[in-house]
Amino acid sequence: MFDFLEGYNVLGAFWVTVQLTFYAAVGALIWGTVLAAMRVSPVPLMRGFGTAYVNVVRNIPLTVIIVFTSLGLFQTLGVTLGAGGDFKTINFRLAVLGLIAYTASFVCEALRSGINTVPVGQVEAARAVGLNFRQVLGLIVLPQAFRSVVGPLANVLIALTKNTTVAAAIGVAEAAALMRVMIENEAQLILISVIFAFGFICLTLPTGLFLGWVGKKVSVKR
Repeated sequence: MFDFLEGYNVLGAFWVTVQLTFYAAVGALIWGTVLAAMRVSPVPLMRGFGTAYVNVVRNIPLTVIIVFTSLGLFQTLGVTLGAGGDFKTINFRLAVLGLIAYTASFVCEALRSGINTVPVGQVEAARAVGLNFRQVLGLIVLPQAFRSVVGPLANVLIALTKNTTVAAAIGVAEAAALMRVMIENEAQLILISVIFAFGFICLTLPTGLFLGWVGKKVSVKR
């Protein structure tokens, strides 16, 4: 029944998907945190940049961003994000960059909602004892904000895992790219679709359940 799978590296394709998700998740968490800090910054220029970035990037289709990283950054400007590497390796890096740029806007908004849950009195008390904005944000606000948005961030991570399929548009050999090749070569449309759907469920469902459990454990009691 599954003889047609011979010759196809299904596990390898899903491993590429896992790598895309991991690197993009780490980058998006860092960049999204910076953007969230900008959104609540007392500096108007930083607030304006953070607001403009989130509103613009969230409304651009991810496919456009991913294709731009390949056609615009690589083929036009020669950006490779590292020395060496063949075409597939470079496009993998560029796909990670595109996923980071897009997903960070959603991380920012999730984190900003957590920042808004921190009582104003705590912030005022921190300022009263002489802490500056960076110290208040890093020591008082962000630790509580992260604990209150584990659930929303889990949803962003699950969406990111599914969004990695867009990387196939620039030739990254992840699961969706292999699925398309297999459907073109084999007369097993339904079975192939079920196999890959099950693979993505195996990636996203345990992640959602685990982070949901973590969110309940670390949630801030008000």
